[in-house]
Amino acid sequence: MEEQARQPRQGDLSWRLSSHPITLLFFLGFRISSLFMYLFGIWLLSKNFVLCFIIVMLLLAADFYYLKNIAGRRLVGLRWWNEVDTNTGNSHWVFESQDRSGEGGQNATDKRFFWLALYAQPALWVGLAIFAIVKFEFIWLSLVVIALVLTITNTVAFSRCDKFSQASNLASTAMYSGGLARSIAGGMFSRLFR
Repeated sequence: MEEQARQPRQGDLSWRLSSHPITLLFFLGFRISSLFMYLFGIWLLSKNFVLCFIIVMLLLAADFYYLKNIAGRRLVGLRWWNEVDTNTGNSHWVFESQDRSGEGGQNATDKRFFWLALYAQPALWVGLAIFAIVKFEFIWLSLVVIALVLTITNTVAFSRCDKFSQASNLASTAMYSGGLARSIAGGMFSRLFR
């Protein structure tokens, strides 16, 4: 009985339950390494700001790209991008989602890791921004602001993408059920007028 209680269940934060453990490892690796490199740099490499800045920026860029193009699609079935209309110059966000029902459904563990890491990282960067302001480390604050812009952009985009996906699923369900109701009503009316 105790053995069953110790068994991890789907949705627990255990990388062993992931459908895509390599993707999850890189996703969390980029997210955590940028934070650790910043902290490592502020305490140990404080005299070499440029080196720390470059390394953290490369990690943030890799995180942004990997999350946007690979991890989001594989872990939660969501993807987004920004398109610019060449005629008007207006830009708009485009959201894409995989069908989450049936066999193509997403792994609960992957989803939990994804959303937790997606919302936790901007919160940690905000904490580091407050810390930099309190310590009057405005040069380090510039790096934190860049990190916040990149992480909040991905967070907002994936949140909108998820809401769009849920709304699309709801609309398609309503259209399908509305089509069913229409055909039933049409069948009833045609029988009445025969």
